[in-house]
Amino acid sequence: MDLNTLWFILIGVLFTGFFFLEGFDYGVGILLPFLGKKDEERRILINTIGPFWDGNEVWLLTAGGAMFAAFPNWYATLFSGFYLALLLMLVALILRGVAFEFRSKDADPRWRALWDWCIFGGSLVPALLWGVAMANIVRGVPIDGKMQYVGGFFNLLNPYALLGGVAGLGVFTLHGAIFLGLRTDGELRERVEKLANRLWPVVLVVGAATVGASYVATDIFKRLGLNPGISAIGAGVAFLLAGWFLRQRRTGWAFGMTGLTIALTVVTTFRGLFPRVMVSSLNPDWSLTITNASSTPYTLRTMTIVALIFVPIVLAYQAWNYYIFRARVTGKSKLTY
Repeated sequence: MDLNTLWFILIGVLFTGFFFLEGFDYGVGILLPFLGKKDEERRILINTIGPFWDGNEVWLLTAGGAMFAAFPNWYATLFSGFYLALLLMLVALILRGVAFEFRSKDADPRWRALWDWCIFGGSLVPALLWGVAMANIVRGVPIDGKMQYVGGFFNLLNPYALLGGVAGLGVFTLHGAIFLGLRTDGELRERVEKLANRLWPVVLVVGAATVGASYVATDIFKRLGLNPGISAIGAGVAFLLAGWFLRQRRTGWAFGMTGLTIALTVVTTFRGLFPRVMVSSLNPDWSLTITNASSTPYTLRTMTIVALIFVPIVLAYQAWNYYIFRARVTGKSKLTY
């Protein structure tokens, strides 16, 4: 395996970790104004992700940094072409982070309601836009022979991409609801589990529609061939099992299955792209690949050494963090937010 392929895989792993972890973060934020009937319940919901949300976002920063260093042409084309969408996402994420910190600074119900809706908007917008972005990457966007995006903002708002955005939003919301089933107790937990059972069939329908549209609008399944492999089949099976575990009230297994669905979907996407990193809708020969978009071999070797040293440390710290804060959050817990 050459270093270009290795870093393509590592970036795929980083995005997989980001969508798995930040996915339930977004889901909790989206559900916050609707599940929390009173202030104490909303504080419980926020505190379920309080120790984790900022650490989860590090996966995105790391993925973006790795993309910039390993595949600078990919980074440049993606961020210039998706500039307005990414700016909107950045503003939403900033607003979300500020809302977490400011919400409890004043006990005024209007003040807290304002920041609750900011958390909602700051979670919904990125969840939707990530689905739109990934759908556009696999469908193809107008990239010319100089690796430059030559389309406009509205090129990104095509029906297939919007469907992908809705599918991503649905999966993240369900993932967050199941996470809350693991982290809450009592009446709030009952309410969360009922909602998750209602969400699952809706997300199933939207997801199935997205898979069908992907077969028509992209070449991913053609490139995977007749045997899509364990990643594509496994994603579907995992999601079906998530619904079954929900009905059995085995929330831990259900959460694992939605997480596995997200992970295997990202793996399938990257497998279908390889060796491309962005598809040109103007000419397949103008697509960005792991070869024409990459840095020098020296840069990739240096990055590999640094990653081997520091990535295990970061993973160990984050695993410890989740272990320390594994207990359910209730009204008797110390509520920070």
